[in-house]
Amino acid sequence: MLDLFNRWFQRHFSDPQVIFLVVFLILSFTIVLVFNDTLAPVFAAIVIAYLLEGLVVLSDRLIKRRQISVILVFVGFLTVLMLTLFVITPLLWEQITDLITDTPKYIEQGRQLILQLPTHYSFISENAVLEIFSLIQSQVTTMGKHVLTFSLSSIQGSITIMIYLILAPVLVFVFLKDKDMILGWFMRFFPKDTQLSTQVWYEMDQQIGNYVRGKFWEITIISVMCFITFSFLGLKYALLISILVGLSVVVPYIGATVVTIPVALIAFFQWGWTADFAWLMLAYGIIQALDGNVIVPLLFSEVVNLHPVAIIVAILFFGGLWGFWGVFFAIPLGTLVSSVITVWPSLPDEQVNASS
Repeated sequence: MLDLFNRWFQRHFSDPQVIFLVVFLILSFTIVLVFNDTLAPVFAAIVIAYLLEGLVVLSDRLIKRRQISVILVFVGFLTVLMLTLFVITPLLWEQITDLITDTPKYIEQGRQLILQLPTHYSFISENAVLEIFSLIQSQVTTMGKHVLTFSLSSIQGSITIMIYLILAPVLVFVFLKDKDMILGWFMRFFPKDTQLSTQVWYEMDQQIGNYVRGKFWEITIISVMCFITFSFLGLKYALLISILVGLSVVVPYIGATVVTIPVALIAFFQWGWTADFAWLMLAYGIIQALDGNVIVPLLFSEVVNLHPVAIIVAILFFGGLWGFWGVFFAIPLGTLVSSVITVWPSLPDEQVNASS
């Protein structure tokens, strides 16, 4: 048994580059897992800088001076950030408040509708329906208490958010401006012979960059399309629902299915079984079809080459480890695992026998 293990170890771990790659990956995952909360502004800044790097490169092709390109892109980033904080966020919070206020009314409407089911279907008990709604009302009451408690005890959290809002943009600018210097300093700690790690990195660099930028544009496009459509049709909470639909694309397959429920429920409680409800759901279905058949193929061509089962497993695993960021990066992280397995060297049996 020991000899079998030794042969397996020599076949797969005899190359020093493999040892370095394994140690580097374990160390990186450990740092992210342990210091996830502490280094949140740094991780967020890295993601944003990675997102903006494509715009910097595109601008640099025209201007031929990276520093000016960095300043122009960063000013645009700050403009979008200020617009989000002072225009979109207040509107979003107002719609969230309205939805929380209207939720008891929607529950009562749903109760009245479902109470009519026992008269049409004898196998449905009225007591069972009442018990279900009693449970729903208690959960809503509990949620309202949590919201109130959060609003009363969120001063410290607000201060933390403000610090993050200051630190993250500064870090983004530094990462963009001093990219080569930071990478050069970082590479000083790497061994000179890192061909395997370099091969994995170059394969992942393009895929992660394309994925992050593609996912950002997909979220933006879907959110804007939904907001224009929902606002034109007169749906309540159009901004809130549009952002939810946009964010749902972060979770492939599952997100679109889950977010359909609140869209349908709000439309139903607002209009009932009317033509307005049918038009809304038709428009929403068209947007989802465009996302799956047009937007995703255009943005992610040759980026995602994982089996759907592998994608779902990656979402569950990395989402359980790192929450939202784990879900967001589940596909590139899954691709990283696939790339490492693909390029992993292994000695043939003849060399293993010779070394033994």
